[in-house]
Amino acid sequence: MSKSKSLKRVRTALENAGLSPDIRETRLARTAADAAQAVGCELDQIVKSIVFRGTESGAAILFLTAGGNRVDAAKAAAVAGEPLGKADAALVRAQTGFAIGGVAPVGHLNPIRAFADPRLSAFGEVWAAAGTPHHVFAIAPDRLVALASAEPADFTA
Repeated sequence: MSKSKSLKRVRTALENAGLSPDIRETRLARTAADAAQAVGCELDQIVKSIVFRGTESGAAILFLTAGGNRVDAAKAAAVAGEPLGKADAALVRAQTGFAIGGVAPVGHLNPIRAFADPRLSAFGEVWAAAGTPHHVFAIAPDRLVALASAEPADFTA
């Protein structure tokens, strides 16, 4: 297992929530499809952590999206209550403590507003980034939404 501080932070957040996390190394999971293949699940069981920047607040806003879905910019802006722009790597790192490609839905350095794709709730288990581009963890969608303080919302295309 990696010695990554980000990975340790995610493991600690999950353990502090009373979970025994199943964290797996995925090697080359550059896409949601790669990650699904690596852990043997459906594409939509992969949780993509998509971060935007609120153009009025300047804050990072997290959208937890099912692997096969895409965030619709207009719907996401309506849900967030402000126009959204691209979150650069520096904002993502400052807000979450994670690098783009490994943003976990839990274990952030700073609290972040989060929204969850209702599609995720169709499954008994979903897989999300564990703080690195090469690690994922399994969790029940309702636990994920609760731990991420995410509001279920319709923001996908």
